[in-house]
Amino acid sequence: MDPRIVRQAKLDINPAHLAEYLGLLKEEIEASIQLEPGVTMLHATARQDAPHKVDLLEVYASQAAYEAHITSPHFLKYKAATLHMVRSLELVEVDPILLASK
Repeated sequence: MDPRIVRQAKLDINPAHLAEYLGLLKEEIEASIQLEPGVTMLHATARQDAPHKVDLLEVYASQAAYEAHITSPHFLKYKAATLHMVRSLELVEVDPILLASK
């Protein structure tokens, strides 16, 4: 069994706060990748036709790594700072079939 935690986060951001949100998201992702060995991938994308629709692909080495991530100071800062910007959030647990990059 694969111990990794893989999920998709689907966010709808208030367009009035989109630029600020994206700056905070970039800061949080960079800190997570740099500071947390258990965070193995965080990819963020936005729809071309609706840039306020943001999708994240998150991969954590284990359940413990995920739990460490959501209690890290940089993640808690991001959550608090963006709470009023996020109109909706859907977290989807997925099973990895193939995760590849070059």
